[in-house]
Amino acid sequence: MIDAAVKRHSRRGLYAPFILVLVALAVWSGWWLYLTRQIDGRLEAQAQVLRQAGWEVRYAGKSIAGWPFRTRLGLTQLELKAPSGHALDFPVLNAEANAYQPTKWVLVAPEGLMLTRAGKGQVAVKGDAIRMSASGIDRAWPDLALEMVNPVFTTQTQAEPFPIARAARVEFYVRPHAKAAPGPADASGDAIDVMFRLVDGQGRADGPVEGFAQDGKLTTQLEATLDKAGLLKRGGDAAGVLAAWARAGGAFRSVRGDLQAGESRATLSSPVLGADGNGRLTGVLTLQAQKPLPALAGLTSGRQGAINRIGAAGAVAAAGAAQAAGQATGQDHTPLTLVFRDGRTWLGPFPLAPAPKLF
Repeated sequence: MIDAAVKRHSRRGLYAPFILVLVALAVWSGWWLYLTRQIDGRLEAQAQVLRQAGWEVRYAGKSIAGWPFRTRLGLTQLELKAPSGHALDFPVLNAEANAYQPTKWVLVAPEGLMLTRAGKGQVAVKGDAIRMSASGIDRAWPDLALEMVNPVFTTQTQAEPFPIARAARVEFYVRPHAKAAPGPADASGDAIDVMFRLVDGQGRADGPVEGFAQDGKLTTQLEATLDKAGLLKRGGDAAGVLAAWARAGGAFRSVRGDLQAGESRATLSSPVLGADGNGRLTGVLTLQAQKPLPALAGLTSGRQGAINRIGAAGAVAAAGAAQAAGQATGQDHTPLTLVFRDGRTWLGPFPLAPAPKLF
């Protein structure tokens, strides 16, 4: 009798691990199903919110997979069009997160995308990789990172030319700012840090970027703190999200960066840059430049575009005088000041080109 009891007990001990595994698997599967339903519901709810705000949101197909440890969301023929007319079209967009960490997502566009610029036409974007990560999506501002590896930008028929033809990398980052930028405290007073990086960008043929880079490659990194970022969450009107933000006094603060165009190099900084009612940049940008003459001279080389060649020629002369004065005193850097006002970019009294347009 004792031996039989011992044997029965031993069998129970043998089955126990398998029973625990099955229970754990059932519980985990329940969690995975609950999570995927939550993701699906929130996706549809967010799409509806955007539609009510004037956006067009469409997709032809949707799939959710990845059991047991991942959640993979796949959308085909996704179209996102803002009230301003700007739009993104993805043949395929895949999003993936760990089931045990659903606040961090990675999005991939394996077949590229189509960018529609309001009033300017479409640009096809393809590359070795186009991906974005979003971490901490449960926070007011998550950490966002966009990365394009070897992207190629192809302007479509009857569209305005795109300034960049291709690049080694294009990167854009957003993260919450540790301390809000100076200004009146209100519900929209939070701030975010943004950074843009272009590596070995090649301008389109006969374009201003190609001329500025002296037929070489343009590399730049720009960082800034964007204040009143909460306004961006309110959406935008026909003029775009940035237009409403700028009208409310939003600005880029503590701007700094580096630029390399062919033989020319410069570090740049500005305490604050804003935008006028037409979306053109306003403010003062200070540069410490090395060999600025080749880049400025490239703007006068007969290429097509909105470059003011007479103004650029005057800027070349002024920069040459400043460089000669610096060399006479043993300085390696030439101080230059760009002023964005009245919709134009000025170097001293010389207009170079239209000011960069934000919206």
